[in-house]
Amino acid sequence: MGRVRFDFAGENVLVTGASRGIGRAVAEGFASAGARVHILADDPAVHDTAAAITAATGADCRAILCDITDAGAVEAALAGLGPLDVLVNNAGLERITPLLDGRPETEETFRRIVDINVVGTWNVTRRAAALMSAGGRIVLTASIWSRTAVGEFSAYVASKHATLGFTRSIAHELGPRGIRVNAVCPGWVRTEAAMRSLADMARRTGRPEQELLDEIVGAQVLPGLLEPGDLTLLYLFLASDGARDITGQAFTLDRGEVMA
Repeated sequence: MGRVRFDFAGENVLVTGASRGIGRAVAEGFASAGARVHILADDPAVHDTAAAITAATGADCRAILCDITDAGAVEAALAGLGPLDVLVNNAGLERITPLLDGRPETEETFRRIVDINVVGTWNVTRRAAALMSAGGRIVLTASIWSRTAVGEFSAYVASKHATLGFTRSIAHELGPRGIRVNAVCPGWVRTEAAMRSLADMARRTGRPEQELLDEIVGAQVLPGLLEPGDLTLLYLFLASDGARDITGQAFTLDRGEVMA
């Protein structure tokens, strides 16, 4: 199998939600391709992640600790970045929010998911776009649940449907400025968030986690559970010159679970 190589030398890249999981893998991919990478997360581990990426790639990876639901904090965090070439809007929260669960904490969780996945995405994008000139690229992390749905995850599903609407709307708005906007819709990936959701589903249904996981993987055309690094090349492609004529699109990467 041939190798795929990208060159982002001299480019300034911001990846949110990059202290672990998909965001970390994508950030390391850009760093390996020569970019100067900034990783942002509301998690002190972001500093250790930046150091690990720098050590692994030799590239300049810098950490930003920030809660993206705080517009003022986002503005301050991005103020020193300078001209920005690529934004990967990956930060998000995934939790179960059963509709008939009357506990106050479920309502609080619903609001927090929407605040991070919708409002936070808006906060980062509007400030990052102001730092971009013609040729800028924005890639958002959506989900296969942007195209379909599952019970008891209404906040997350709704927020990811919103991600696709947001992608299409700002693609129209930023296109005249020469900025491209696309989304990636991952399927089940072995991340901390996905495995927590799997555990919640097992608890709610009374079924073993492995049985549910086997069912999920069995619904894919290609076998095996995706790992975070399996998604990296798609993000790099969408930020590359190879995708210069692509905008306003959503790309599903799920080993054939949802075909659209």
